[in-house]
Amino acid sequence: MRIIFPVKIENNLLRLKKRLLPKTLFFRTMLLIIVPLIVVQVVSIVAYFYGSWGKVGRRLSDNLSSNMAFVVELSEKNPQSFLKIQELAKRFYELDVEFLQNGSSFQEISDDQNNKIVTGFFENSLKKEFPKLKTHLYQKGERTLVAFVKTKSGMYKFSAPTKNIFNSSLFGFIAWMIGTSLLLFIVSSLFLRIQARSIKQLAEAAENFGKGIDTPFKPYGSSEVRKAGLAFTKMKERIKIQMSERTQMLAGVSHDLRTPLTRMKLALAMDAQMEEKQAFLEDVVEMEKMLDGYLSFVRGEGTEENTYVDMNLLIKGIIDKFNTSEHKIEFFSNSDKVTLRGREQALKRMFTNIISNACYYANLIKVSLKAGLKQVEIVTEDNGPGIPEDKREEVFKAFYRIEGSRNKSTGGVGLGLSITKDIVISHGGNIRLSESSLGGLKVSITIPL
Repeated sequence: MRIIFPVKIENNLLRLKKRLLPKTLFFRTMLLIIVPLIVVQVVSIVAYFYGSWGKVGRRLSDNLSSNMAFVVELSEKNPQSFLKIQELAKRFYELDVEFLQNGSSFQEISDDQNNKIVTGFFENSLKKEFPKLKTHLYQKGERTLVAFVKTKSGMYKFSAPTKNIFNSSLFGFIAWMIGTSLLLFIVSSLFLRIQARSIKQLAEAAENFGKGIDTPFKPYGSSEVRKAGLAFTKMKERIKIQMSERTQMLAGVSHDLRTPLTRMKLALAMDAQMEEKQAFLEDVVEMEKMLDGYLSFVRGEGTEENTYVDMNLLIKGIIDKFNTSEHKIEFFSNSDKVTLRGREQALKRMFTNIISNACYYANLIKVSLKAGLKQVEIVTEDNGPGIPEDKREEVFKAFYRIEGSRNKSTGGVGLGLSITKDIVISHGGNIRLSESSLGGLKVSITIPL
């Protein structure tokens, strides 16, 4: 059953959860172990302190205070036998007794602070045994306890070993609890690190495979992790086989379709008497362009090897091709060199699609590249007509065109942004369309480094 809080409290709890809770599986699992472990330790120590250890401490304190009360009472009744009583107290009770008379005060008493864990029970016992007398207690060092009892006839000074009232097993119990907890923490952290490492490597292998990088991965760890790793390995092999078969099939389709188109172009070129030859020739050329677009979209540049690409040089090279008197393209980068691991031809094609679309509709284009620690952001803005907000997700669909036609005079076949998004996602990135500060379209692409 989940408790439902008001929206404001719920939002504050979510913020606290994001700030305080660890992000990784290892530390979250360790938190599940450490918190109950600490609670158990605290409860056990408190229960032991107020339970068996407390009972023993109170019993020892009561015994010592009873012995002191017996010595005081016996000395008060037989003051002439004090030396004999003093000797018996030393022999049987381990008590050193002194009697200070003639109005002695507490001047000898030290102002040192007592350790309440050691003297707490004994102070209470003294008050019970001598409710009408003035008493005082202090520790002399760590091993000696000094108690004063003031009567009408004078003051009694008692010295006894601290062990007579304090059971040192508490510290042994605490040390044992902390030691076993540390041992459990070390062992659990070692095992959890192995499990977390295997999951982390599986996640990295899956992410790299999505980017076209084939990272070797051998499943290990718990049975669930190994099972997930084996399932990923089998899935990766099946995807590789399907991609290979698709590439071979597309190569065959491309060859089969290009051959008759070439013959049609040759026949049109040789037939000078054919009416409307130019219109037919343009249709054949358009069919070739459409075929190239379809094949490129399905192929997705998946067979290209990953290399380290300098994005500054790549973008500048593409801009130089489109930067003419009709189109003004400005470029800004916050770093002299931004190296990205990816498929160079695919990245060229991605950015060429964006720049060519901007040049088709606008004459002022601004491109900025911002490299961070974990990702690079490429932003392209233009002063064209832009794309309506309700169409910005639709334009990423294959073969979708805003004007709804396939007229070659109004643009391509509706695959440019689809191919661009496919390339961005295959590099682990994200693409977003919004309104530009220049009045046209703003294309924001983020790709992890």
